[in-house]
Amino acid sequence: MTDVTSAQKKKPYDPQALGHQIRDLRRAKRMTLIELAEKAGRSTGNISEIERGKTAVTIPVLEEISAALDVELNWFFQGQAAAPATERNYIVRKDNRRVLQMKNVGLTEELLSPNLSSSLEFLLTTYEPGAETGEDGRLRKGDEAGLIISGTLDLTIDTEHFTLTAGDSFALPKGGRHYCKNTSDTPAIIAWVITPPTF
Repeated sequence: MTDVTSAQKKKPYDPQALGHQIRDLRRAKRMTLIELAEKAGRSTGNISEIERGKTAVTIPVLEEISAALDVELNWFFQGQAAAPATERNYIVRKDNRRVLQMKNVGLTEELLSPNLSSSLEFLLTTYEPGAETGEDGRLRKGDEAGLIISGTLDLTIDTEHFTLTAGDSFALPKGGRHYCKNTSDTPAIIAWVITPPTF
């Protein structure tokens, strides 16, 4: 059974906020209700009720949904669900960022947008030394732009190669592939804006 920290246990459980997080992430991944239900081994009606906050979610069920959405369970214990209702759609406090750590590839993604239901996604990505996006790069499903906050990033756009340092920025149109790698010995931190969200 998954252990939930005492700090997480103290936070009030809000089924509607949790449901909205699940729905927003599912939509950002371009997944239908039926597809999520099949991957999670649940009925479509059950997933619909969970997304609308109409039914309680147990840790085992949330683990199934997390696996189907390819995120860690703690994604749903962080972030905007813990924010005051007046801030939830507008403000992301530093301590409320939702974080995905991909330790096996040296990448950390922090969601700076309040949610994934708008037309804009704002991310902070940390590339550890040697970290990269993968041999084939990443196919862009929308427009993307980035700002190097610190460190150095090697960026390949189709066949063109660039080395970017702190303060440099870039914009990438929809379609085509790009490849990122941190070839330095210090972390590279990049702020990304992506539209539509593809998290």
